[in-house]
Amino acid sequence: MHHFSVWVPRRHKVSVVVDGSTYPMQGPSSHGFWTADVEKAVHGSDYAFLLDDDPNPYPDPRSFWQPKDVHSFSRVLDHRNFAWTDEKFRAVPLPSAVVYEMHVGTFTPGGTLDSAIERLDYLCELGITHVELLPIASYEGNFSWGYDGVAPYAPDETVGGPDAVKRFVDACHSKGLAVILDVVYNHFGPAGNYTGQFGPYYTEKHKTPWGAAINFEEGGSDEVRRYFIDNALMWLRDYHFDGLRLDATHELIDRSALHFLEQLSREVEDLSASVGRCLVLIAENDLNDPRVVTSREANGYGMDAQWSDDFHHALFSLLANEQIGYFRDFGEIGQLAHTLKHVFLYDGRYSQYRQHSHGRQVLNLSYHKYLGFIQNHDQIGNRAKGERLEMIVGMRKAKLAAGVVFTAPFVPMIFMGEEWAADTPWMYFADFEAPELRKAVSEGRKKDFAHFGFGDDVPDPEDPQTFESSKLKWAELDEPKHHEMLRWYRDLIHLRRKTLSLNLGDMHRMDVEHSEESRWIRTDRGEIRTCMNFAETATAFALPPGSELLLSSAEAPDREPGGVVVPPLSMAVYRMPARPVTVEPPQ
Repeated sequence: MHHFSVWVPRRHKVSVVVDGSTYPMQGPSSHGFWTADVEKAVHGSDYAFLLDDDPNPYPDPRSFWQPKDVHSFSRVLDHRNFAWTDEKFRAVPLPSAVVYEMHVGTFTPGGTLDSAIERLDYLCELGITHVELLPIASYEGNFSWGYDGVAPYAPDETVGGPDAVKRFVDACHSKGLAVILDVVYNHFGPAGNYTGQFGPYYTEKHKTPWGAAINFEEGGSDEVRRYFIDNALMWLRDYHFDGLRLDATHELIDRSALHFLEQLSREVEDLSASVGRCLVLIAENDLNDPRVVTSREANGYGMDAQWSDDFHHALFSLLANEQIGYFRDFGEIGQLAHTLKHVFLYDGRYSQYRQHSHGRQVLNLSYHKYLGFIQNHDQIGNRAKGERLEMIVGMRKAKLAAGVVFTAPFVPMIFMGEEWAADTPWMYFADFEAPELRKAVSEGRKKDFAHFGFGDDVPDPEDPQTFESSKLKWAELDEPKHHEMLRWYRDLIHLRRKTLSLNLGDMHRMDVEHSEESRWIRTDRGEIRTCMNFAETATAFALPPGSELLLSSAEAPDREPGGVVVPPLSMAVYRMPARPVTVEPPQ
């Protein structure tokens, strides 16, 4: 027997079709739920709902399994059928993490979670602690970034379906790797979303880049909030994920006294206590608002961490000399220095790009509340041709960038293939069925980049070759350039892991100096001094006598009286001698 329940507050008649037979449902309850107990429904039974006199059967908005596609019948899934082996696994704490962002479909030639398992030993040897999967919720078509999902509870069949997710997480845990899942609670994809047939999941009162906003504050919003929070709890409880990354939380428009993020944080904390595992929530947020990662006790939203976009933009603009879009607000040495010390550059100052003052200062928060990176899926894939950093700036600058990321005070994150300077691009791709939607996506992509001078020379997102060309080529690892970069990343990760001073989260223990004219930045944290030279010429840095060179992204710096000369476009990390401790005698 299976108990069916569905929220349909504005219909007069609801039935469930199970394996070809139709059963009337009882309802609606005071909150709009319809229910039915069906004796013959078991694990593997196919079902869908009939609403009023509409002859079309609709998949379950909370479907755990869409075996055919997002338009077809749902399938009953019993989570108890999977035999987990990870009872003793405990994730590395997030402040100690090295996060690896992975798109399953392009990580391996097979493009599935099962094929990704074959590369887990590689990630362990690299020094990764957390694998972050781009969204895997079911979407229309055979390939996607994942942000067009329309069945948030159902892992897509292209990555292997529900049991493949569990096999992957279980395998990661067996090797000591934690797993974070990227989830999308700010919109549904444009094809295959049937929630509007069931209830008021949207509100026209607010708009987002994808259209009407999700309904977090109007009539029916209790059930909509419950829909997404239950989804988060499902991934953490039933699939054993160790955390979630929440996409574009600034587009979760909620003026309620209890913000959706705060409610989610509270319930995840309760689940963590129940299952005995540390569960984390990482936000993407464009508001530069410290409240996102401030504890609930201090009137914050309680997220454990968020992406540090200003740090990325400041670093990238120095390397690539781009002044397009939001990069117009960046490009100075002092701006990167500011983010290294204060997290946000736009912490209340005026933004030329936005044309208003933006953000708020970060005060008395740990650096561990922020993730730092120089590449991610957005920053690569949202370029016209999906160029990776090394393709844009060259090997020397790419190594400098990686060194800055791993010696910065933030939790480091890398995007798959970055660690060996992969030659494959990572482009935007989607596989919608309707000809008019396919055409709109393709033409829209060209229009987006027309003012950059690309014309029609933009890869078609709907072309399967765009997807295939974005897959990593693992044979590159045997080539000298790629082996050099991989060795550099391994050295950086190893240094960070064994060096206490590179893991200090206290903002008061970070000293930063810079020269705009000479294009250098110097940071001191504990016993570690990092010398970053963004100039095309060698630059002198002061250094205490007895300092030890730990790593250099290029040729070793030359010694000179009172310091060292760091080569152009490179960085070097030194351990300074311990400072003597002076103890005042008692009076």
